Amino acid sequence: STNAPPTMPALRVVTVPILEDNYAYLLVCEASKTAACVDPAEASTVIAAAQREGVKLTHVLTTHCHWDHAGGNNDMVKLCPGIEIVGGKGDNAAAVTREVSDGDFIMVGAVKVGVLYTPCHTPGHVTFVAESSDGGPKCVFTGDTLFVGGCGNFNAGTPQQMYTALVEKIGVLPLDSLVYCGHEYTEKNLMYAQSAEPDNTAIREKLEWVRATRAAGKPTVPSTIGDEWKTNPFMRCREANLLAYTGESDAVKCLGVIRARKSAWRP
Repeated sequence: STNAPPTMPALRVVTVPILEDNYAYLLVCEASKTAACVDPAEASTVIAAAQREGVKLTHVLTTHCHWDHAGGNNDMVKLCPGIEIVGGKGDNAAAVTREVSDGDFIMVGAVKVGVLYTPCHTPGHVTFVAESSDGGPKCVFTGDTLFVGGCGNFNAGTPQQMYTALVEKIGVLPLDSLVYCGHEYTEKNLMYAQSAEPDNTAIREKLEWVRATRAAGKPTVPSTIGDEWKTNPFMRCREANLLAYTGESDAVKCLGVIRARKSAWRP
């Protein structure tokens, strides 16, 4: 019909700050009023958020096994009988009933959630990509692989694994895709990024926005894939100025040097 009422977006994301600087998320299917929660490490806080939003939790989507992401899974099982706990293949996250990898997907009501297998930070880290049936931007839940302006520590992983995750898997998503990461690390990430690329105006402008946003008590998520390509040194490891900064000619080696320098860097 020509005069149909305006529709709610099919997919809605609610950011739920937990612990010291972590983010959990509700991924809401508006049609069915069901939701998945991403990394609900503080189960009671996330369940209260779901109740406030009037949605039923059907899935836990665990990006990786670390306690500040998976540590609420056993509580979720107790408090939400029948909930499905999804985690990455071989990551051995707490209470997981379904392990997923590249090409798998989860239906949250009518919302299709795809999986990118992004091991490095942990052996089976996964990134979840939610697609809205109404053609809105994809929503990407990157855990501790891609941060706004940064990336996770490699732990047992390699620079090649992080390159594959950031550049070849997450980075090829549409530029308007919304990035929801696991921690509020953005200001320090961009301060480091600015030290690596002092002439990058996109970093300077985003850092100003981040400081104003944090001063107002608001989260700096979501970012976009397009924004990350302009400001995130780990995704920009093929750029000439970052190759020069690291003294490397190979992008993967460049990424490894940037990670080592970021870990040693102090503001």
